[in-house]
Amino acid sequence: MINNLINLFGANSKLHLLKIFIIFGLAGSFSVILSEPLLQLVSIEKFISNKLFYWVVRLILIFPIYQFVLIILALVFGEFSYFKKFFIKFINYFKIN
Repeated sequence: MINNLINLFGANSKLHLLKIFIIFGLAGSFSVILSEPLLQLVSIEKFISNKLFYWVVRLILIFPIYQFVLIILALVFGEFSYFKKFFIKFINYFKIN
């Protein structure tokens, strides 16, 4: 099973796979943590009174924050070349032809 995960994620070893999982996990946690202050910075509460709509906006905001946090953490952990393809895929998703 571990070998399947190594192949699926394109990791070089079990340690590299662990490093990839740690980076993904930290990026997700930090993006959730950072989304709240960003929404407070723009005073979103003044514009949105419905909690459901607030959470929808927050979830939409988390997605791009995640991509940038992922790249920053990849740089810190020395895995920029590995995670660069995820960032490029994200940028190409929003490219207008």
